[in-house]
Amino acid sequence: MRFLLFRASIGVLLFTALLFSPFGHVAPALFKVEKNGINSYLLGTVHVGTPKMAGLPQCITQAIDNSKQVVVEVDFSKLSAAQIQMRSAPFMQLPADKTLASVISKKTYQSLKNYFANSGIDIALFNQHRPWAVMVSMLQLEYQKLGFSEQYGIDKQVLAHSKEIGKKVISLETLEQQLTMLSSLEQLGDEMFSETFEHLNDVEFYFLDLVKAWTTGDMDKLAKYYRLSFDDSEYGQYSERVMLIDRNNQWVKTLTPLLAEQATFIAVGALHLPEQYGLIKQLEKQGFTITRICE
Repeated sequence: MRFLLFRASIGVLLFTALLFSPFGHVAPALFKVEKNGINSYLLGTVHVGTPKMAGLPQCITQAIDNSKQVVVEVDFSKLSAAQIQMRSAPFMQLPADKTLASVISKKTYQSLKNYFANSGIDIALFNQHRPWAVMVSMLQLEYQKLGFSEQYGIDKQVLAHSKEIGKKVISLETLEQQLTMLSSLEQLGDEMFSETFEHLNDVEFYFLDLVKAWTTGDMDKLAKYYRLSFDDSEYGQYSERVMLIDRNNQWVKTLTPLLAEQATFIAVGALHLPEQYGLIKQLEKQGFTITRICE
């Protein structure tokens, strides 16, 4: 399973309450981004959490306070739940002449049927759902089993603090762009589900270990999970391009002029930071000096 896909409404990563004493000893991946005397900040985030994750570390709130504007993947706070549902529906539903069983293999459909049956869910509920939407439902179910929700995700808390103190918020993408991205993964639908099932047995370990890496700002381990998420398989290479490379390339084009104008706080999923296509290396190539802070 691609860790970037661990998102309830397109989010990533989980945590365990045992690792948190309200951020008491947390040193997340926060970086200063500097060029021509303008200091900005780049934060790799986790998108879901537990009540014990409530409250941002002081180094993060100070960085937001010191910035003129805040950049996030999508500012969902501008949309009501009804608006999100209405705008998402066209991307999530199959055409009337198709069903889930008709767009994936019999083997994959049977695996899905067994998976949902084990949770007391009739797969008929998903007859008109596109494969990517079914996959997201599976991930939501895993979140719920482990007691996590988006409510305590770092992105949501960054937005809340930014709006509380009146910061301008800029979105890198629209909801429709993210839904289009997820929809494109269906070109390799059976492979997508195969990867998902392969890792579901170890989902708790991966969640805990990956988000533990986030709490300590362990970029080496985050890079390790990046490589695990995007292996040399056809689906691994395709999903890396769709989920990371294309998006990061576009984000750098958007971010570069913003960072040149004024102090900016950037909050995006943690796996967008490491490796050769990550934002850190890409911004360095644009002449920015990147320095780890919040240690």
